Amino acid sequence: MMPCKGMGKINPDKMPKAGRKSTALKKGGWIQDAIKKPGALKRELGVKADEKIPAKQLNKAAKASGKLGQRARLAKTLRGMA
Repeated sequence: MMPCKGMGKINPDKMPKAGRKSTALKKGGWIQDAIKKPGALKRELGVKADEKIPAKQLNKAAKASGKLGQRARLAKTLRGMA
């Protein structure tokens, strides 16, 4: 194999260590930490607390900016995990 031109040497400190996991994954519970205000998305969208948010409405909200968009994108991510 020929070495790549222009890449240079890689600093060993920057290389990932074998068997090392991210601290976020070690700690666990990232979903609980991500949900600061349960029910806020439903309140913003005007959906009753005991109903599901329709997919079409969730997709539209996910395109929005700010907190509404952030909450909708997280809801889509969590919906995919179920």
